[in-house]
Amino acid sequence: MLAVKGGFFAGPTKILLSLPFPFSFLHVGLVDVADVLLVTWLLYQLYKLLRGSVALNVALGLLSLYLVYLVVNALGLGLLSAILGQFMSVGVLASIILFQQEIRRFLLNVGKVALEGGGPLGWWRRPSGQPSGALDVSAYVDAAKSLASKETGALICFTLTSDLSSYAESGDRLDAEPSKRLLLAIFNKTSPLHDGAIIVAQGRLVAARCILPVSQNPEVPAALGLRHRAALGLTEATDAVVLVVSEETGQMSLVRHGEIHRGLSAAELKSRLQEWLLAGPGAA
Repeated sequence: MLAVKGGFFAGPTKILLSLPFPFSFLHVGLVDVADVLLVTWLLYQLYKLLRGSVALNVALGLLSLYLVYLVVNALGLGLLSAILGQFMSVGVLASIILFQQEIRRFLLNVGKVALEGGGPLGWWRRPSGQPSGALDVSAYVDAAKSLASKETGALICFTLTSDLSSYAESGDRLDAEPSKRLLLAIFNKTSPLHDGAIIVAQGRLVAARCILPVSQNPEVPAALGLRHRAALGLTEATDAVVLVVSEETGQMSLVRHGEIHRGLSAAELKSRLQEWLLAGPGAA
Protein backbone atom coordinates (compact mmCIF):
# COMPACT_ATOMS: atom_id res chain seq x y z
CA MET A 1 0.00 0.00 0.00
CA LEU A 2 1.04 3.60 -0.49
CA ALA A 3 1.50 5.70 2.62
CA VAL A 4 1.53 9.52 2.76
CA LYS A 5 3.35 11.29 5.56
CA GLY A 6 4.02 14.99 5.90
CA GLY A 7 3.06 15.66 2.31
CA PHE A 8 5.68 13.22 1.02
CA PHE A 9 5.37 9.64 -0.13
CA ALA A 10 6.77 7.09 2.27
CA GLY A 11 7.65 3.52 1.51
CA PRO A 12 9.27 2.06 -1.61
CA THR A 13 10.34 4.32 -4.46
CA LYS A 14 8.13 2.43 -6.93
CA ILE A 15 4.67 3.97 -6.70
CA LEU A 16 1.93 1.35 -6.88
CA LEU A 17 -1.58 2.03 -8.09
CA SER A 18 -4.42 0.37 -6.18
CA LEU A 19 -6.52 -1.93 -8.32
CA PRO A 20 -10.25 -2.69 -7.90
CA PHE A 21 -9.57 -6.45 -8.02
CA PRO A 22 -6.99 -8.34 -5.93
CA PHE A 23 -4.74 -9.61 -8.75
CA SER A 24 -1.66 -10.63 -6.80
CA PHE A 25 0.39 -11.07 -9.98
CA LEU A 26 -0.34 -7.58 -11.32
CA HIS A 27 1.61 -4.64 -9.85
CA VAL A 28 1.40 -1.39 -11.77
CA GLY A 29 3.87 1.43 -11.18
CA LEU A 30 4.78 4.64 -12.98
CA VAL A 31 7.72 2.88 -14.61
CA ASP A 32 5.33 0.17 -15.87
CA VAL A 33 2.98 2.82 -17.27
CA ALA A 34 5.87 4.49 -19.11
CA ASP A 35 6.97 1.07 -20.37
CA VAL A 36 3.49 0.28 -21.73
CA LEU A 37 3.22 3.69 -23.41
CA LEU A 38 6.62 3.25 -25.07
CA VAL A 39 5.72 -0.24 -26.33
CA THR A 40 2.38 1.12 -27.61
CA TRP A 41 4.19 3.82 -29.57
CA LEU A 42 6.60 1.29 -31.03
CA LEU A 43 3.73 -0.99 -32.06
CA TYR A 44 1.99 1.96 -33.72
CA GLN A 45 5.13 2.76 -35.72
CA LEU A 46 5.37 -0.91 -36.67
CA TYR A 47 1.73 -0.80 -37.81
CA LYS A 48 2.46 2.19 -40.05
CA LEU A 49 5.42 0.34 -41.52
CA LEU A 50 3.37 -2.78 -42.32
CA ARG A 51 0.08 -1.05 -43.16
CA GLY A 52 -1.47 -2.15 -46.42
CA SER A 53 0.29 -5.49 -46.71
CA VAL A 54 -0.47 -9.08 -45.79
CA ALA A 55 2.41 -8.90 -43.31
CA LEU A 56 0.20 -6.74 -41.07
CA ASN A 57 -2.32 -9.57 -40.66
CA VAL A 58 0.47 -12.01 -39.84
CA ALA A 59 1.96 -9.59 -37.31
CA LEU A 60 -1.42 -9.08 -35.62
CA GLY A 61 -1.89 -12.84 -35.42
CA LEU A 62 1.52 -13.32 -33.78
CA LEU A 63 0.86 -10.44 -31.38
CA SER A 64 -2.53 -11.89 -30.40
CA LEU A 65 -0.93 -15.28 -29.78
CA TYR A 66 1.75 -13.68 -27.61
CA LEU A 67 -0.83 -11.75 -25.55
CA VAL A 68 -2.77 -14.98 -24.98
CA TYR A 69 0.48 -16.63 -23.86
CA LEU A 70 1.14 -13.83 -21.34
CA VAL A 71 -2.37 -14.11 -19.88
CA VAL A 72 -2.22 -17.91 -19.70
CA ASN A 73 1.20 -17.79 -18.09
CA ALA A 74 0.04 -15.20 -15.54
CA LEU A 75 -3.01 -17.30 -14.63
CA GLY A 76 -0.77 -20.28 -13.99
CA LEU A 77 -2.32 -22.63 -16.55
CA GLY A 78 0.68 -24.92 -16.83
CA LEU A 79 -0.28 -27.22 -19.70
CA LEU A 80 -1.58 -24.51 -22.02
CA SER A 81 1.32 -22.27 -21.07
CA ALA A 82 3.81 -25.01 -21.99
CA ILE A 83 2.13 -25.57 -25.37
CA LEU A 84 2.10 -21.88 -26.26
CA GLY A 85 5.64 -21.53 -24.93
CA GLN A 86 6.85 -23.92 -27.63
CA PHE A 87 5.48 -21.56 -30.26
CA MET A 88 7.05 -18.55 -28.55
CA SER A 89 10.45 -20.26 -28.39
CA VAL A 90 10.71 -20.24 -32.19
CA GLY A 91 8.99 -16.87 -32.57
CA VAL A 92 12.12 -14.91 -33.50
CA LEU A 93 13.18 -17.39 -36.19
CA ALA A 94 9.63 -17.59 -37.56
CA SER A 95 9.39 -13.79 -37.67
CA ILE A 96 12.62 -13.53 -39.65
CA ILE A 97 11.30 -16.04 -42.19
CA LEU A 98 7.82 -14.51 -42.45
CA PHE A 99 8.93 -10.88 -42.56
CA GLN A 100 12.13 -11.17 -44.56
CA GLN A 101 10.97 -8.64 -47.17
CA GLU A 102 9.78 -6.15 -44.54
CA ILE A 103 13.00 -6.55 -42.53
CA ARG A 104 15.03 -5.98 -45.69
CA ARG A 105 13.02 -2.84 -46.52
CA PHE A 106 13.36 -1.62 -42.92
CA LEU A 107 17.15 -2.02 -42.96
CA LEU A 108 17.36 -0.32 -46.36
CA ASN A 109 15.39 2.65 -44.98
CA VAL A 110 17.65 2.84 -41.91
CA GLY A 111 20.76 2.80 -44.07
CA LYS A 112 19.34 5.36 -46.48
CA VAL A 113 18.44 7.78 -43.69
CA ALA A 114 21.85 7.30 -42.08
CA LEU A 115 23.62 8.11 -45.36
CA GLU A 116 21.40 11.11 -46.04
CA GLY A 117 21.80 12.47 -42.52
CA GLY A 118 18.19 12.04 -41.47
CA GLY A 119 16.92 12.77 -37.98
CA PRO A 120 16.99 10.25 -35.14
CA LEU A 121 13.43 9.17 -35.92
CA GLY A 122 13.74 9.49 -39.68
CA TRP A 123 13.93 5.74 -40.20
CA TRP A 124 10.33 5.42 -39.00
CA ARG A 125 9.13 7.43 -41.95
CA ARG A 126 7.32 5.16 -44.31
CA PRO A 127 8.08 5.69 -48.00
CA SER A 128 5.34 7.91 -49.30
CA GLY A 129 3.05 6.28 -51.83
CA GLN A 130 1.22 7.56 -54.81
CA PRO A 131 0.33 11.28 -54.59
CA SER A 132 -2.97 10.33 -56.13
CA GLY A 133 -4.50 13.77 -55.76
CA ALA A 134 -1.95 15.07 -58.31
CA LEU A 135 -2.16 12.06 -60.62
CA ASP A 136 -3.58 12.57 -64.09
CA VAL A 137 -4.94 9.19 -65.18
CA SER A 138 -5.75 10.32 -68.73
CA ALA A 139 -2.48 8.97 -70.14
CA TYR A 140 -3.12 5.52 -68.65
CA VAL A 141 -6.75 5.41 -69.75
CA ASP A 142 -5.98 6.58 -73.29
CA ALA A 143 -3.15 4.09 -73.60
CA ALA A 144 -5.30 1.26 -72.24
CA LYS A 145 -8.09 2.13 -74.69
CA SER A 146 -5.67 2.08 -77.61
CA LEU A 147 -4.06 -1.18 -76.48
CA ALA A 148 -7.48 -2.81 -75.98
CA SER A 149 -8.54 -1.91 -79.53
CA LYS A 150 -5.45 -3.76 -80.82
CA GLU A 151 -5.82 -6.63 -78.31
CA THR A 152 -2.40 -5.92 -76.86
CA GLY A 153 -1.92 -6.93 -73.25
CA ALA A 154 -0.85 -4.52 -70.51
CA LEU A 155 -0.31 -4.56 -66.75
CA ILE A 156 0.04 -1.26 -64.81
CA CYS A 157 0.35 -1.20 -61.00
CA PHE A 158 -0.41 1.97 -59.01
CA THR A 159 1.30 2.31 -55.62
CA LEU A 160 -0.73 3.47 -52.60
CA THR A 161 0.77 2.84 -49.14
CA SER A 162 2.34 -0.56 -49.72
CA ASP A 163 5.97 -0.41 -50.80
CA LEU A 164 6.35 -2.03 -54.23
CA SER A 165 10.10 -1.41 -54.49
CA SER A 166 10.90 -5.12 -54.18
CA TYR A 167 8.75 -5.80 -57.25
CA ALA A 168 10.21 -2.80 -59.10
CA GLU A 169 13.71 -4.17 -58.52
CA SER A 170 12.78 -7.31 -60.47
CA GLY A 171 12.36 -5.25 -63.65
CA ASP A 172 14.15 -2.47 -65.55
CA ARG A 173 14.22 0.95 -63.94
CA LEU A 174 12.62 3.81 -65.90
CA ASP A 175 11.89 6.79 -63.62
CA ALA A 176 10.00 8.44 -66.47
CA GLU A 177 7.12 10.87 -66.87
CA PRO A 178 3.99 8.94 -67.95
CA SER A 179 2.58 9.57 -71.40
CA LYS A 180 0.34 7.68 -73.80
CA ARG A 181 3.10 7.29 -76.40
CA LEU A 182 5.59 5.94 -73.86
CA LEU A 183 3.07 3.41 -72.51
CA LEU A 184 2.20 2.26 -76.04
CA ALA A 185 5.90 1.88 -76.82
CA ILE A 186 6.53 -0.19 -73.69
CA PHE A 187 3.62 -2.58 -74.26
CA ASN A 188 4.19 -2.91 -77.99
CA LYS A 189 4.51 -6.63 -78.76
CA THR A 190 7.92 -6.09 -80.32
CA SER A 191 9.25 -4.15 -77.32
CA PRO A 192 11.66 -5.97 -74.97
CA LEU A 193 9.83 -4.34 -72.04
CA HIS A 194 6.29 -5.47 -72.87
CA ASP A 195 6.43 -8.78 -70.99
CA GLY A 196 5.73 -7.86 -67.36
CA ALA A 197 4.21 -5.06 -65.32
CA ILE A 198 4.83 -1.34 -64.97
CA ILE A 199 5.13 0.03 -61.43
CA VAL A 200 3.79 3.56 -60.93
CA ALA A 201 4.72 5.57 -57.83
CA GLN A 202 4.90 9.28 -57.05
CA GLY A 203 3.16 9.97 -60.36
CA ARG A 204 6.05 8.46 -62.36
CA LEU A 205 6.79 5.23 -64.16
CA VAL A 206 9.29 3.63 -61.78
CA ALA A 207 10.08 0.39 -63.60
CA ALA A 208 8.91 -1.87 -66.42
CA ARG A 209 9.08 -5.62 -67.10
CA CYS A 210 8.46 -6.28 -63.40
CA ILE A 211 7.61 -9.74 -62.08
CA LEU A 212 4.52 -10.00 -59.87
CA PRO A 213 3.37 -12.83 -57.56
CA VAL A 214 0.72 -15.05 -59.14
CA SER A 215 -2.46 -15.67 -57.16
CA GLN A 216 -2.89 -19.21 -55.83
CA ASN A 217 -6.60 -18.74 -55.16
CA PRO A 218 -8.36 -21.88 -56.51
CA GLU A 219 -11.56 -19.89 -57.08
CA VAL A 220 -9.99 -17.74 -59.82
CA PRO A 221 -11.81 -18.58 -63.08
CA ALA A 222 -9.81 -20.68 -65.50
CA ALA A 223 -10.58 -18.19 -68.27
CA LEU A 224 -8.31 -15.60 -66.66
CA GLY A 225 -4.78 -15.57 -67.98
CA LEU A 226 -1.44 -15.00 -66.30
CA ARG A 227 -1.75 -11.19 -66.35
CA HIS A 228 -5.00 -11.26 -64.40
CA ARG A 229 -3.61 -13.83 -61.95
CA ALA A 230 -0.53 -11.68 -61.42
CA ALA A 231 -2.73 -8.63 -60.79
CA LEU A 232 -4.79 -10.62 -58.30
CA GLY A 233 -1.64 -11.91 -56.60
CA LEU A 234 -0.23 -8.40 -56.11
CA THR A 235 -3.49 -6.97 -54.77
CA GLU A 236 -3.87 -9.91 -52.37
CA ALA A 237 -0.46 -9.05 -50.86
CA THR A 238 -0.61 -5.23 -51.07
CA ASP A 239 -3.10 -2.38 -51.36
CA ALA A 240 -2.03 -1.52 -54.92
CA VAL A 241 -4.52 -0.86 -57.72
CA VAL A 242 -3.75 -2.70 -60.97
CA LEU A 243 -4.97 -1.91 -64.49
CA VAL A 244 -5.09 -4.94 -66.81
CA VAL A 245 -5.68 -5.08 -70.55
CA SER A 246 -6.42 -8.58 -71.81
CA GLU A 247 -4.47 -9.78 -74.83
CA GLU A 248 -7.11 -12.43 -75.63
CA THR A 249 -10.30 -10.37 -75.39
CA GLY A 250 -9.14 -6.75 -75.35
CA GLN A 251 -11.13 -6.12 -72.17
CA MET A 252 -9.98 -3.48 -69.70
CA SER A 253 -10.11 -4.40 -66.01
CA LEU A 254 -9.20 -2.98 -62.63
CA VAL A 255 -8.06 -5.15 -59.71
CA ARG A 256 -8.05 -4.12 -56.05
CA HIS A 257 -8.07 -6.04 -52.74
CA GLY A 258 -7.99 -9.34 -54.62
CA GLU A 259 -11.17 -8.50 -56.57
CA ILE A 260 -11.30 -8.01 -60.31
CA HIS A 261 -13.69 -5.67 -62.14
CA ARG A 262 -13.77 -6.74 -65.79
CA GLY A 263 -15.11 -5.31 -69.02
CA LEU A 264 -14.87 -1.63 -68.07
CA SER A 265 -15.43 1.12 -70.60
CA ALA A 266 -12.92 3.97 -70.90
CA ALA A 267 -15.22 6.26 -68.89
CA GLU A 268 -15.75 3.66 -66.16
CA LEU A 269 -12.03 2.93 -66.08
CA LYS A 270 -11.15 6.59 -65.62
CA SER A 271 -13.85 7.19 -63.01
CA ARG A 272 -12.98 4.18 -60.85
CA LEU A 273 -9.25 4.73 -61.16
CA GLN A 274 -9.54 8.34 -60.02
CA GLU A 275 -11.93 7.40 -57.23
CA TRP A 276 -9.78 4.57 -55.83
CA LEU A 277 -6.50 6.45 -56.04
CA LEU A 278 -8.01 9.54 -54.43
CA ALA A 279 -9.80 7.53 -51.75
CA GLY A 280 -6.63 5.64 -50.82
CA PRO A 281 -6.29 2.20 -49.24
CA GLY A 282 -8.92 2.74 -46.56
CA ALA A 283 -11.83 3.01 -48.98
CA ALA A 284 -14.30 0.20 -49.09
